[in-house]
Amino acid sequence: MSPHSSAQSAPSAPEGSPTPAGRGTPSGSKPSSLVNWELAARTAANLAPAGPALGSREIGAAVENLRLMAERSVPHVHEISKLEAARDLRDSEVLVVDRASWAKANTQSFAVMMDPIMSLLAAKQAAAGKNTAAGGATVTGAQLGAVLAFLSSKVLGQYDPFAALGASGTAPGNAGQGATAAASGGRLLLVAPNIITVERDLKVDPDDFRLWVCLHEQTHRVQFAAAPWLRHHMLAEIEKLGGLLVGDSDKLGEKMLQAVKSLGSRSLGGKRAAPDGPSRGAVLDLLQDPAEKAALSHVTAVMSLLEGHANVVMDGVDQTIVPTVRTIRQRFNNRGRDRGMLEKFIRNLMGLDAKMRQYSDGAKFVRDVVAVAGMEGFNTVWAQAENLPTETEIHNARLWVERMGL
Repeated sequence: MSPHSSAQSAPSAPEGSPTPAGRGTPSGSKPSSLVNWELAARTAANLAPAGPALGSREIGAAVENLRLMAERSVPHVHEISKLEAARDLRDSEVLVVDRASWAKANTQSFAVMMDPIMSLLAAKQAAAGKNTAAGGATVTGAQLGAVLAFLSSKVLGQYDPFAALGASGTAPGNAGQGATAAASGGRLLLVAPNIITVERDLKVDPDDFRLWVCLHEQTHRVQFAAAPWLRHHMLAEIEKLGGLLVGDSDKLGEKMLQAVKSLGSRSLGGKRAAPDGPSRGAVLDLLQDPAEKAALSHVTAVMSLLEGHANVVMDGVDQTIVPTVRTIRQRFNNRGRDRGMLEKFIRNLMGLDAKMRQYSDGAKFVRDVVAVAGMEGFNTVWAQAENLPTETEIHNARLWVERMGL
């Protein structure tokens, strides 16, 4: 399904999509770039599975309905989260997109996040006399595009806090409206074909399901509005972790090979020893340097907090808000039990199942804190970076409560 084409057409990124600038720029404008971002977006658009077959009128109705549910969800997020930032979200925008547009938006965010890391790696390779020509960028761009194509049919929604840092003033496929000026904060992407596919597969009420999904995604939007320092903090932490990996870049290939081998037993039925701590996906589990582990631990804790908090808000609704919420929760939680071996392999390699663990770990942390300190006490987490929980505290909320003096 593409909001800009017939129901049978393969989804494609619409014209007028933003070009990353500032921290991240597309291939062609930066000779040292190690990724052809534009090729990645085109590859994802070409490889992304076709969405559900809908007529143009059905597409228009679905897009408008998703916008309506996104708007309706905000007061509920405010009521449950007690965050005043939910009263005014003008620093960001909501876009209803197809799969190709979602992939293009993510290449732009990756360009922003990865620009400092790519520059370090390019400089290191140049100093070592290694070739950093366009050929490598093309290969990497095609590989990233294939990954995004796989993910493009899995994601229901996503808040991108880095959009304004790389956008040139236009938005990626704001369905039915064309390109619009980018907001100063971020953008919430609702992937219409995936939402429709899942609600059909689960045989649930479309209005209820869409509102339920929007509650989770709008919570992410509110989080970054409540903590405007958070996106720059996350960028700095990602850059720190990337810098450590670049410093050990000669071993990255070896780590990737070990990761793939480990997945043979992890994903295809073999036995595997239990990890010492929470697994983050096979590739990231192979980080051994203490500094790498510490940096990854912080990023993991922040992501667990964000995802868990959004889940708590989403689960805070009752039947007066979403009449069929019990049915939706039950059927949605049962999804994925019959995934094929290949998809399980890819999900483990990319850490997608680790993301699901972040949902549950973070949600437990939030609920445990709220049980002791109330939602107002929990909301001190958004005041400053020093208030963010560590990974240890995520798994033992009492430690965070004591550190905050709550």
